[in-house]
Amino acid sequence: MLIYSYGGVLVLKGSMHTFDSLFICFLLLVLVLNASSGSFVYASSDDWPMFHHDSQHTGYSTSIAPETNQTLWIQKPYATGGHMYSSPAVSDGKVYIGSEDGRVYCLDASTGAKIWNSTTGNTHSSPAIANGRVYVGSYDYRVYCLDASTGAKIWNSTTGNTMSSPAVAGGNVYVGSDGGKVYCLDASTGGQIWNYTTGNYVYSSPAVAGGNVYVGSDDYNVYCLDASTGGQIWNYTTGNHVYSSPAVAGGNVYVGSDDHNVYCLDASTGAKIWSYATELPVLSSPAIAGDNVYVGSDDNKVYCLNASTGAKIWSYTTENTVQSSPAVAGGNVYVGSDDAKIYCLDASTGAKIWSYLTGDRVVSSPAIVDGVVYIGSYDGNVYAFGLVIPEFPTTIASTLTLITISITMIYAKKKFNLSNSTYNSAHGCS
Repeated sequence: MLIYSYGGVLVLKGSMHTFDSLFICFLLLVLVLNASSGSFVYASSDDWPMFHHDSQHTGYSTSIAPETNQTLWIQKPYATGGHMYSSPAVSDGKVYIGSEDGRVYCLDASTGAKIWNSTTGNTHSSPAIANGRVYVGSYDYRVYCLDASTGAKIWNSTTGNTMSSPAVAGGNVYVGSDGGKVYCLDASTGGQIWNYTTGNYVYSSPAVAGGNVYVGSDDYNVYCLDASTGGQIWNYTTGNHVYSSPAVAGGNVYVGSDDHNVYCLDASTGAKIWSYATELPVLSSPAIAGDNVYVGSDDNKVYCLNASTGAKIWSYTTENTVQSSPAVAGGNVYVGSDDAKIYCLDASTGAKIWSYLTGDRVVSSPAIVDGVVYIGSYDGNVYAFGLVIPEFPTTIASTLTLITISITMIYAKKKFNLSNSTYNSAHGCS
């Protein structure tokens, strides 16, 4: 008998002895009941600790992902206040997100319950989580470091207004500012290690890979800087502002530009490998999964391009601009749109699997962890989509656990007796 997962559902296939089949099915039932009672803990194998998943900004997770738009919870963290422009980070069972009401929020990933909030200033920046700390930029000219458990401020460092989302790598924090600079800060102390001055605002969020930092600027350039010193290694000039944040994979850098193009550049030299022209600016940041690149455009479309050649594989048309950055998991693509919807598309074909209408535009980008999609909306809510398992009393789960132990012992004895019988028959023993 084979047991495999299809759309997050365990399926049994093939032939087995009746007792074997019943035993396996019973074990699966107990696991589900224990999970719903809280006595079974699903160990996270792939958190989403910063914008677009990792310091390379791949936007790809090995997590399973929901096939339906069933909401696990919806949470509006504040009574009054601003929109959700920030994208969530998820780590150790907690969701972290910034808000235009001047706070960073920490929510329980399972229930959406508020754990803490910390006053920072208007926050478009998306938090990054590392070593029990939260790093986030603010419109009050600072980058903050907060305790991930309590929200207590550990340090702040003065930069320009920071819409850029921090990337944490090698004990350093990398972030851009509207003062035209890229900063490298010590993650422990907030001390400035270096800064690099571009020719205009840096709203793009730095990606860090192979000892280099990759970031876009409003001066039309994509920059590659040495992560240790801040020295420029190369720059590539596009035809307009670069709000999009680079993604790095397979020795290439993928990034969008306001000149309507998606670019693939050589990560070592900055040489253009290919470009693909959409119909309007590309503020969305590309996600890379396998041989494909997924990105949104202001022309209302989500694109899937071949990562090696830039050839279009498919496009899906929403009802408004797509500035949200796609996330990929479980063979699906998840992305928001200014039409106030969150979309789930088939990663291979672009076919719509589901959509969900929120109360306002969705610029926030999804995070996917343990089969749940988390995303914010301009309506002020944070949404979690995933399978809701009904709750069962703990006593039922405990009783089933004891029964399972008993049946397991019977099963083991049956298998042992069967093995002895087979052995005796084969060797002529009685």
